[in-house]
Amino acid sequence: MARARRLSLDELAPYLLSPPDAPGVLSWSAVFGNDHPVEIEVGFGKGLFLVTSGQARPDVNFLGIEIARKYQLFTATRLAKRNMHNVRLAKADAREFLRDYAGALSCQAIHVYFPDPWWKKRHLKRRVFTPGFAAQCARVLKPGGRLHAITDVEEYFQVITGLVAEHTGLRRLSTAELREPANDLDYLTNFERKFRMEGRPIYRASYEK
Repeated sequence: MARARRLSLDELAPYLLSPPDAPGVLSWSAVFGNDHPVEIEVGFGKGLFLVTSGQARPDVNFLGIEIARKYQLFTATRLAKRNMHNVRLAKADAREFLRDYAGALSCQAIHVYFPDPWWKKRHLKRRVFTPGFAAQCARVLKPGGRLHAITDVEEYFQVITGLVAEHTGLRRLSTAELREPANDLDYLTNFERKFRMEGRPIYRASYEK
């Protein structure tokens, strides 16, 4: 079987968002070339959520933020092969990106799925959920906008829900208001697929501004 052709950086460039060196609010209409609503995924990994949601909802713009260059390029390749135009990918620390480049009241939703728990005490400072990050999520969401968080780590889930409750005015949605997966193939990310197949518990919380 012939090996798939590797795409060049020029072919991937339309999907790669490079934030300017100096902080400044980005114009989403300039980034995407339209005025469709914007949703952000923090830590997109191999890009399953962005690919699936971007295809299912072409009238929504999706921005993925990931610290690892290899995942940015991997996901950009997936997007390019599908000729998708409503997704952009930024290699950045999401905590800094929201603070420095995302405008207030500019996003329809923020998705944070299976963030790295950083178990060791000396690594806890690397966790994406901090008081500042929670506050930035609330700042950039439009009225009616939503923050979605999912993890398989109960301790981290308690940290997340505590930070959101303490540092934002977001309303936590009830279980009846949440969309639960319909079957074993209805998953958001590769992590969710793996954990559900292993029978591990998954903790979910969604909030509305």
